[in-house]
Amino acid sequence: MGSSEESRQARVRLPHLRLDELLEELQARLDAARGTRDRVHSLLEAVLSVGRELDLEQALHSIVEAAAVLVDAEYAALGVIGPDGRRLSAFHTVGIDERRITAIGHYPEGHGILGQLISHPEPLRLEKLSAHPASYGFPPHHPPMNTFVGVPIRVRDQVFGNLYLTEKRGGAQFDEEDESVLSTLAVAAGVAIDNARLYEESRLRERWLQASAEITHRLMSGSDRGEVLGLIAERAREITSAALAVVALPMADTGALTVELAIGEGAEAHRGLVLPADDGLIGRAFSQATSVGTADISAEERAADQARFTGLGPAVGIPIGADEGVRGIVLLARGRGQAEFTGKETEALRGFAAQAAVAMELAERREDAEEIAVLQDRDRIARDLHDLAIQRLFATGMTLQSAGRFIEHSEASERVARAVDDLDETIKIIRSTIFGLRAREGATAPGLRARVVRVVGDAAPLLGFAPSLRMEGLVDTQVPKETADHVVAVLSEALANTARHARATRAAVALETDGREVRLTVSDNGVGIPPDGRRSGLRNMAERAGQSGGDLALHSPPDGGTTLVWRAPVGDR
Repeated sequence: MGSSEESRQARVRLPHLRLDELLEELQARLDAARGTRDRVHSLLEAVLSVGRELDLEQALHSIVEAAAVLVDAEYAALGVIGPDGRRLSAFHTVGIDERRITAIGHYPEGHGILGQLISHPEPLRLEKLSAHPASYGFPPHHPPMNTFVGVPIRVRDQVFGNLYLTEKRGGAQFDEEDESVLSTLAVAAGVAIDNARLYEESRLRERWLQASAEITHRLMSGSDRGEVLGLIAERAREITSAALAVVALPMADTGALTVELAIGEGAEAHRGLVLPADDGLIGRAFSQATSVGTADISAEERAADQARFTGLGPAVGIPIGADEGVRGIVLLARGRGQAEFTGKETEALRGFAAQAAVAMELAERREDAEEIAVLQDRDRIARDLHDLAIQRLFATGMTLQSAGRFIEHSEASERVARAVDDLDETIKIIRSTIFGLRAREGATAPGLRARVVRVVGDAAPLLGFAPSLRMEGLVDTQVPKETADHVVAVLSEALANTARHARATRAAVALETDGREVRLTVSDNGVGIPPDGRRSGLRNMAERAGQSGGDLALHSPPDGGTTLVWRAPVGDR
């Protein structure tokens, strides 16, 4: 009886146990379904959130944030692959604050595991990063990372970049579902990136069109060449987010280029510089008559010129008017670490440079028309003087000469004779004036700019290096010929002294005028002037300054070398 009751109770408990197990399994499946539903819902929200962004940078940041939330990762990053297809050109992170980013230093370039996804764009999951053969290690101050999952992002069948996620919260491992969710997000991210790119390109085209319309208006309204070139440089700098814009034009009779205008970061150090027409980025763009770009402008320049480009990186030189001969170069440079100039940007800049060529052509045609008008006016004046004034004066002289024969008073006769002589002299003066009006200038002597460039170029073999040269102001028109001769002589003597005595490795020449005085500065990094050295050359320079009403000054900068400053007035005094 007792055993029968126990058996019955056991049979009652057994269905209850199975029911509890079934209920627990059902609850687990419901929780899993609910978790899957929630995750799908989160994924859909992330896709919609990413798709709403039209600004590319903001879209990329939203993608990284969404990825970190979806797989519960502590750290997330999106690496953008550069134009070479081998390195990362940008790196967007979540989970690391700015202080630590600064301590770590430059963003990754694509070595190690990051490079593995670049060379093999397939999803990758790792339980421990350091165990992978491609592991490259972490730089100092980098947080520890073990678990990892990465997926590529494709935009129109091309790999745009990769999503990298590490350290799943709670110490868990990334699973297949995490990988699947991230792959789905990557597809949506590719569409969002493509949309943001198209929107950015349309806005960029709109800005170029607005700038082109503004410049065309200026051209049609008769603005001078300098004003239009300045506007072109400024708009190109703004639209391409460049830190510096430079316009360099060829100098007549020198084979060199001069920086006519510079706008932006460090512009003062560039204005008036004279550059070789076959060296550096600007020189190569000019001599090759084609666009020339670089990832680091400072590496393209001579060691003596690199200081001018401190803090600058990607740059591009665009020829002005390459089809009918290069009229100049537009240089744009971005800050160090920024993106290189793309082919689309370079193409748009070529169109802008074509407008610069039109501006220069219109300015030259305007100058030619004004010169023709002046010459025609001179011809008219000369013709009127010859046909009217001289003939009347000659007739008056003949009349007086004839009348003088009938004057008996000797003093009166002498006065008439002197009047006739004065009329003859007046006719000679007028004829000389007519000749001057009608004479056309032949081959003019080279201006001061060209002479200075020639002297500096001739000194390079003696020095063993090419001095830097900068010229500012209207040195050809505001400096009188006699003073210009003194400037050339002083410059030759100063560079010769540097070559013979200074043992310098760097020299700089600056010629400036503001319409009131001309100032020549020659500096070097040599040993300075010995106290017991010969002074005949310095005396000659000082005498030339005295003859011109100016002065000569010498001093040694704190960092060594010698600086010579020669001044002379050029305005009314």
